[in-house]
Amino acid sequence: GCYTHVRKGFLRYGELILFAKLLNSFSFSRSRDVLTDPLCWQYAVLLNKFGQSTELENTLRVKGYHPAFRGPLPYLPAALKCYIRRTPGRYPAQKHQAGKLKEYYLLNAASLLPVLALEVKDGEDVLDLCAAPGGKSVAILQCASPGQFHCNEYDDLRTRWLKQTMESFIPDPLSNIIKVSKLDGRQIGDLQPELYDKVLVDAPCSNDRSWLFSSDIQQATLRLIQRKELSSLQFQLLRSAIKALRPGGSLVYSTCTLSKAENSDVINLILNACSNVMPVDISEMAKAVSQEFTFLSGTQQHELLVLPEKGRAWGPMYVAKLKKI
Repeated sequence: GCYTHVRKGFLRYGELILFAKLLNSFSFSRSRDVLTDPLCWQYAVLLNKFGQSTELENTLRVKGYHPAFRGPLPYLPAALKCYIRRTPGRYPAQKHQAGKLKEYYLLNAASLLPVLALEVKDGEDVLDLCAAPGGKSVAILQCASPGQFHCNEYDDLRTRWLKQTMESFIPDPLSNIIKVSKLDGRQIGDLQPELYDKVLVDAPCSNDRSWLFSSDIQQATLRLIQRKELSSLQFQLLRSAIKALRPGGSLVYSTCTLSKAENSDVINLILNACSNVMPVDISEMAKAVSQEFTFLSGTQQHELLVLPEKGRAWGPMYVAKLKKI
């Protein structure tokens, strides 16, 4: 009954059955409380090294923010600066202005874990297969200077959003290494085989947080139907990404859902279907950030699942890493 009153008039009980089943275990009870209460949501501030003012970090510290990543992470470039605070609230957003770079990007801090797991180094060729709205692409460019950086997004509206994000955060001199395309991600592996050192597959998913609070009944109903088809799409995107990887290259798969069918089940299917990939241990990264993030226990060493809870309302975020043999 509690689900029917989450947003009165927005979602009907029948449309929340699947979500309720997902969250009915003790493991997800605290996540349920966070996902149904946007007043406790938190937002991280990712600084833009290309357009940052000298006073921004001081202002954030005065307002109670501190660096999100302070442990001995296996990969943490000095240029990647993200600030968070334990109290709920959102730092004021900056509007897009043509020809002017934004100083920061507001995001869920857990969204940076796939970028940290990918470990991009200068000169590597990188593919962000499902790049919109562009936050992870911006974060990658805070970490390193790729040789070539291919940002792809299949949806028209989201492609325009991606392009605007890149214009807002990335200076013109870097534009020569960035390619923005609108290709079907399932076909990129055949079109561009073994072209990339690193591939990020931030896959289309149920996105439990936004789905639960949809203000459109028809859209919510459609998303419920689409949930059943997503794992097949995610599998195809992963298979394409593996084809696009060079031997020895690494791939990170991520979603923002708690759904096992879209997370570990998809990874297990890929590992069983593709003999040329192997899992990569990311447990040290998870251990290093455990003070700021809550993780589901019992996952494999090549995966993690961030569970939102009050005071650490980050996620949901699933991350898994694979390497092409």
